[in-house]
Amino acid sequence: MTIEPGPETDTTGIRAVLDDRAGAHRAKDAERFVSHYAPDIVSFDLAPPLAESGSAVLGPDGWDAWYQTWRAGPDVQFTQLSIAAEGDLAYSYSLNRLRGTKTDGTTIDLWFRATLAFRRTDGIWKIVHEHNSTPFYMDGSDRAAVDLQP
Repeated sequence: MTIEPGPETDTTGIRAVLDDRAGAHRAKDAERFVSHYAPDIVSFDLAPPLAESGSAVLGPDGWDAWYQTWRAGPDVQFTQLSIAAEGDLAYSYSLNRLRGTKTDGTTIDLWFRATLAFRRTDGIWKIVHEHNSTPFYMDGSDRAAVDLQP
């Protein structure tokens, strides 16, 4: 997706990337989802490992396998989305809601935090860094706090 630079179009272009990724999730389209990553992507995602980069993130196989675990969904919605862009660099952060039904019938409805860094090359915004996280309870249980809501 090529967007001409400018204050309005920069944030519009970033929003278009985010919306297309959400649509790729709903369509379970791994290739479309990973197409928004830059070749040098560094990802700190919800699932292990702590960090992945480059081809480990870009391959659709892991996403395809994950999509196959969903009967309905996954549906990701962005709330409290903030986007800032200057020149060829931008970032966004949001609280995201992930919902759907797994193939075993388990219903998923959880919130997580997302921060993305973007770089525009030849007019195309690509994600160069992704950080998704959930807080954890600091009561000694080390449980992820997936029951929190904004």
